Amino acid sequence: MNRTRASAHWTLSSPQETIALGRAIGGSLIGGEVIGLVGPLGAGKTHLVKGVATGNAIGDRPVRVTSPTFTLVHEYGGRITLYHLDAYRLRSNAELVRLGFDELCVSAGAVILEWADRVADVLPPDHLLLTFTVTGETGRHITAEAKGSFARRCLANVLTLTGE
Repeated sequence: MNRTRASAHWTLSSPQETIALGRAIGGSLIGGEVIGLVGPLGAGKTHLVKGVATGNAIGDRPVRVTSPTFTLVHEYGGRITLYHLDAYRLRSNAELVRLGFDELCVSAGAVILEWADRVADVLPPDHLLLTFTVTGETGRHITAEAKGSFARRCLANVLTLTGE
């Protein structure tokens, strides 16, 4: 496998498959990752984060994850701290910065940001961007773009865990 692969695609047919992909992502986290999620309401972004939190957890119990639309930031423990943010209600990039986004991005944890396209200008140069496309009632197509060497390493680890 080419360890410098900068993109990948998944076609998923159910929320359970989205969660399974998230578990692979969560299992690959080592800390320092910034993952942006882009897609319409109901596309499965929070389902993916449920999988990421479970894959990052210590033990095999599913982690209770809810959308941080109104609280803006949720924090989940595990092998590393997972910060789950939502930019849907933010009115500006400055609001995200005031939430401490920059500090979270350089922490030993991992950051997952829903609605990353709304604040794209403040994403660090090295991040993994996952774009969700709704293909049916439960079908989803997810495209991953690794923007930087650390994100490419993260993507390579995910592909290894998914058997690709």
